[in-house]
Amino acid sequence: MINKIINKGKNRNLSDLILEEKQKGTSDFEIGRRYGVTYKQIERIITSSQGLNISSLKKSVKIKSLHPKDFRLEQTSVWSFKQRGNWATHSGEYRGNWSPYIPRNIILRYSKPGDLVLDYFCGAGTTAIECKLLGRRCTAIDINDKAIELARQKLDFDIYKRQLQFFEEIDNRETYEPDLITGDARDLKFIDCDSVDLICSHPPYSDIIHYTNKKEGDLSFLGIDDFLQEMTKVAEESFRVLKPGGICAILIGDMRRNRNIIPLGFKLMDVYIKAGFQLRELIIKRQHNCKTTGFWYANSLKYNFLLLAHEYLPVFQKPAHTFFIQEEAHQEKPLEVSHVKPLIKKQIKELETSTVWIFPEEEFDALLDTNVIDRYWTSEGYTLINLCPSSTHSKLNDNKKRNNKRNSLIYIKAVPPDDDNFDINAHLEKVKKILESNIQTLNKNGIIAILTKDLRNNGLIEPIAKNLVGKISFDDIVLKEIVIIAKNKNREIVNSINEYLEIAHYYLLVYQKKK
Repeated sequence: MINKIINKGKNRNLSDLILEEKQKGTSDFEIGRRYGVTYKQIERIITSSQGLNISSLKKSVKIKSLHPKDFRLEQTSVWSFKQRGNWATHSGEYRGNWSPYIPRNIILRYSKPGDLVLDYFCGAGTTAIECKLLGRRCTAIDINDKAIELARQKLDFDIYKRQLQFFEEIDNRETYEPDLITGDARDLKFIDCDSVDLICSHPPYSDIIHYTNKKEGDLSFLGIDDFLQEMTKVAEESFRVLKPGGICAILIGDMRRNRNIIPLGFKLMDVYIKAGFQLRELIIKRQHNCKTTGFWYANSLKYNFLLLAHEYLPVFQKPAHTFFIQEEAHQEKPLEVSHVKPLIKKQIKELETSTVWIFPEEEFDALLDTNVIDRYWTSEGYTLINLCPSSTHSKLNDNKKRNNKRNSLIYIKAVPPDDDNFDINAHLEKVKKILESNIQTLNKNGIIAILTKDLRNNGLIEPIAKNLVGKISFDDIVLKEIVIIAKNKNREIVNSINEYLEIAHYYLLVYQKKK
């Protein structure tokens, strides 16, 4: 990095100049343009100076409201908040902090007033603020004492009963000041076993964003393998301190390396499941402002990559007792295989360029097939394999049948039926065997696209996509994309809390054959 520049005839330290610009509220884009520095360099300068990674050095604005306007609990497995949320002292200056809508939904759905909520990656205190507003006790921990200082500042506000609006009106609700602690999520020895009602936290995504100035114990400086190893300790401590039947909700995203996807979300879910947790819900958090246009749209098509626009919010539960599930025999169904080109080519103006595809319900199948086939099919043949004949696909043109020996695309529709007797393990093995028998027909750089969906079984989520990714391991293919797909439905506004969320999302697992 350039250490000094000439400004008005004097030597000025570049770091000081950038900090001055941040104090003025100058955007990172403008700072980069003006001083020739990268986004990461700006982050390092601020973290080194302030002791934590924040995007703004200005003080938070005055409180206008202590609750979100027209708030409704989420009812499906796809959560989408176009506005981040700025009630109370919530703001977005702490890098990578989550929308307060997330902990508010989790706290209201999975805890009661007076329950103890634990957040062991406190950051700027988003979860702690929501606990204070919603009448829950809270222990909030962070390895960075500077983050705890910031959280303490944000929690310095008074609550008056008449200012609050709760999902369920309860008179004389107690208000609790959160307990803020500088500590390590891997070592919670100061918390008793079976004492926490709810864990609600947002860990770092390996080494994507650094949250301290290389403070010892900061997991955000660890590579993927080391990060997962240390998060194993976090998961084990989570299981120990949580009450039987208690809930642990964490937000995690995937990563991209060399244009391919690292399924960090699925890997971290495995860590918590191996620690003893059951998967009660698997929620998709949609990120906004990820629409690619112009230059990025063209390059998305040219280089066949999608902008990451989703995160996972797995909701784990510590078992209250052991479940015994007896498997039943499953009747095999015939495969439906086609070597054709659909009639739907170019019924839409532009292909999707992010990893979240939301289509109108009445056009779902046609738009899905268009995006898969138009993006990944070339002049070579492609094969469509439908494992569940009850599922639909767009109309096929018999006049364009192709019996090619080579394929540029193998498109497998492996959406399991909503059937309690469905043999999930047999289904996963079938998909794997189909790949084994068809992969030799795939050209170099050819694509395998697998459409699937999670199931609910005895109140728990069967994470079909996660398990497929874990099962599919071939030397000659790599995981290129994980796409989340959902139907855009008109939904009723409801005030009651259903026991379980509606599973409203599908997955498209996209693999590419190596060169």
